[in-house]
Amino acid sequence: MCGRYTLFTPTADLEARFGADFGDHEPSYNCAPGQSLPVIADEDPTVSTRMEWGLTPSWADESFDLINARAETVREKRSFADAFERRRCLVPADGFYEWVGGDRGSGKTPYRVAFEDDRPFAMAGIYERWEPPEPETTQTGLGTFGGGNGDGAAGADDPDVVETFAVVTTEPNDLVEDLHHRMAVILDPNAGEEKTWLRGDADEAAALLDPYPSDELTAHPVSTRVNSPSVDAPDLIEPVAGD
Repeated sequence: MCGRYTLFTPTADLEARFGADFGDHEPSYNCAPGQSLPVIADEDPTVSTRMEWGLTPSWADESFDLINARAETVREKRSFADAFERRRCLVPADGFYEWVGGDRGSGKTPYRVAFEDDRPFAMAGIYERWEPPEPETTQTGLGTFGGGNGDGAAGADDPDVVETFAVVTTEPNDLVEDLHHRMAVILDPNAGEEKTWLRGDADEAAALLDPYPSDELTAHPVSTRVNSPSVDAPDLIEPVAGD
């Protein structure tokens, strides 16, 4: 899976790499689910948009918080199919974490996976717009609380639309398979995969969902302090002695 990643590349370098405005982006060494993070959506790839990591389908009655979508079923699962067809995005990163032995927890060793030169890359993502259901505010014969006119018209308290995203995962490459049974789909810019992911049709996009070759990637153990999403510091990416 992909449950944490880093994005500390300077803003100017991100903008040059992706040709998009990153606004007031702040570096993060521990991007975690539930956080508002920059993605580049297919609607306008010239600007990054902050979305919450944890996709909720537009039809949902409650928050789903789906952080990953499996490449093998992303076109079939109801939670992801429409987003895959119509709303794909790039998720900029410059590394991601995996925990040896399975999920994060006691006794697990976190590893950071990145390119040898720490250059930024794009993970394949999908996104949704979800409007949380309005709370029940009426009683029989009384109309809408606070509405004043009793006609049930929407007021200024209408819930905002929440934009959420998920990272698409696939089988691991030779490097990552020693750490976890899944890895994020990394798109190859030199092969035009980022543009195809955003602009191509569903069949073209599906053809990109394979593991990135491990030749240029490296992995090293890092501090278990990364286990807590509240910790975000440069030393999180530094190598530590492994088991």
